[in-house]
Amino acid sequence: MADSYTELERAVVVLVENFYKYVSKHSLVKNKISKSSFRKMLQKELNHMLTDTGNRKAADKLIQNLDANHDGRISFDEYWTLIGGITSPIANLIRQQEQQSSS
Repeated sequence: MADSYTELERAVVVLVENFYKYVSKHSLVKNKISKSSFRKMLQKELNHMLTDTGNRKAADKLIQNLDANHDGRISFDEYWTLIGGITSPIANLIRQQEQQSSS
């Protein structure tokens, strides 16, 4: 990674690296996260931003909702949908805080 990356560029790199950290190196299906690896990712990486990350049923429901092509695995595009779903409420909260502080 280049030292000259901006803060935003570094954040994007971290998101991409996080996806590939959970992609199975031994899977016949390349560049996708299995259900079990996705559950691990939720518990280890998103336990402060998502509720019930340790709940298998909740995790499986999230996987089902994200899995647009219904193959039982999470592709990068499907993972990115999760990231967008998490960041949108954060953006709204920041906007509300800014509006309150400027009032």
